[in-house]
Amino acid sequence: MPARTTLPLPWLDRAGRLSALKLLCFLLVLAPGLYLVQAYARDALGAKPITALIHGTGDWAVRLLLATLAVSPLRRIADWPRLINLRRMLGLAALAYALAHLVLYVVDQNVDLAKVVSEIALRIYLTIGFVALAGLVALGWTSTDGAIRRMGPTWNRLHRIVYPIAALGLLHYFLQSKIDVTDPVFWTGLFLLLMGWRLMHRLSVPMRPWSLLLLALGTALLTALLEAAWYGLKSGVPAGLVLGANLDFSGPIRPAWWVLGIGLLLPLVNAVRGRPESPRAAPRPAPGLVPTRAMPQKP
Repeated sequence: MPARTTLPLPWLDRAGRLSALKLLCFLLVLAPGLYLVQAYARDALGAKPITALIHGTGDWAVRLLLATLAVSPLRRIADWPRLINLRRMLGLAALAYALAHLVLYVVDQNVDLAKVVSEIALRIYLTIGFVALAGLVALGWTSTDGAIRRMGPTWNRLHRIVYPIAALGLLHYFLQSKIDVTDPVFWTGLFLLLMGWRLMHRLSVPMRPWSLLLLALGTALLTALLEAAWYGLKSGVPAGLVLGANLDFSGPIRPAWWVLGIGLLLPLVNAVRGRPESPRAAPRPAPGLVPTRAMPQKP
């Protein structure tokens, strides 16, 4: 009789031992879903609960995808190699929330699949979101150790599409937000921060507190310009007014300041935890949903 194949428990390490770090990560990625389920059960999601669930699962898909991309920078800046063990879980959690996002949209359309297909084909923001989801499915399907062995170097090339997938997901977020794009601007700012780190790494810029400080300042400025450009192009609001709102602290704090605050944590963490090393001193991690020790890796 052939041996039964069992799915590995997500809170165990490769040796089958309990990993406190992976257990904590598993509980954290599960928590938003449990919150949404109990909020729906208590009728606490407003007049359109399914719409609220669609937005909630979509938001968390984007957040977890960015968390996946943040693993490589944080493990190097904080000199914390074990963080790499969380990337597969974070990536698969992003895929799970994205799939739930689509399923809930189908439910909202009364499970009329013909209408769903028509809407995805005709509405550009739905087309963009579906393409991003299809890319995530491809990454999730090939996130196993067996797929890495079978695909060889092709695996790394495939998993580099995680960057355009994230960009498409953020564009989908912008387009469906319509009027208020505060949240998409903030998460896009964090995406720019992560991409800025990767650009520094590719250009062999030393990872020091001063370089990370410049990265934080530059990303915050880009975030403010992005917000001004979006409102100017979509709503006709003068870019100067939007940029000026970043200097008005009597109202809500603009996304650029939040991005700056998070960005400033990087040089602080690096100063406390990091080791003075060249950005090329160690093999670079692959960008996708799961790390591999057998192949050259990319940030």
